[in-house]
Amino acid sequence: MRNLIFFFYKYYTFILFFVLELFSFVILYQYNHYQRASFLNYTGGMASGFYETVNSTTNYFGLRNMNDSLMSENARLRSQMLNAYYQNGFTQTSISDTLYKQQYDYISANVVNNSVSKRNNYITIDKGSKHGIKPDMGVIGSNGVVGIVTSVSSHFSTVRSALNANTKISCMVQKNNAFGSLEWNGDDPKFSSLKYVNKHVPITTNDPIVTSNFSMLFPEGLPVGKIYAHSIDASDNFHSIKVELYTDFATLKNVYVIRNIFKDEQQMLQNNLKGDH
Repeated sequence: MRNLIFFFYKYYTFILFFVLELFSFVILYQYNHYQRASFLNYTGGMASGFYETVNSTTNYFGLRNMNDSLMSENARLRSQMLNAYYQNGFTQTSISDTLYKQQYDYISANVVNNSVSKRNNYITIDKGSKHGIKPDMGVIGSNGVVGIVTSVSSHFSTVRSALNANTKISCMVQKNNAFGSLEWNGDDPKFSSLKYVNKHVPITTNDPIVTSNFSMLFPEGLPVGKIYAHSIDASDNFHSIKVELYTDFATLKNVYVIRNIFKDEQQMLQNNLKGDH
């Protein structure tokens, strides 16, 4: 108690000044409309700024969950796209039969490791066999083709990037279905090459390149890139085509792994045909 009295005695001048100052502001606020309005505007702005900061901070820490939710939703929607279905080619009288049957479904994943500057680049994603991923599944991003799954553990998978000299993806020129093989020459990560397109096929700059129906890994018509430049060597039977890729591998964060439900059936049939020869 004595210390409290000593405190007030020592600082009574400051305390008295503070009380009188506070009393003055109360009177000013109470009996002057302009000052009251200014004060309310100021405190309202301060409160709004504070709540906006709190809300932004909360939203930032919730971005990961929101992103995962959006990726899962996108994977579900991609599985419902027309090119994710197999067309039977005929209809029957039974009312339960449909023209289309699901052929592809999609598994969303996040990139946890990536390279773009090597001759043979690989990507690691945070989904594995536990999530239904197997080797030799196609991988795409939101803008285009990414690569092919090569190895899988329980929770992670390694993807052989399209920026890999050993990656060959069956593609075609969208306007005329002229097919070729997308192969990277190890140079610029923004470009690749479309090889084996017959020189008699008419092509022009900016023609879109998409996946072809010859691939068991990707549905037909997925975006790959566009023709950046092309030429024909008189001694060659094929175009020399430089493709500007839609996927920006340097900023790749989210991908979708494609599961072809009919792949094993098709692969087994084709392997049997090889055995006949």
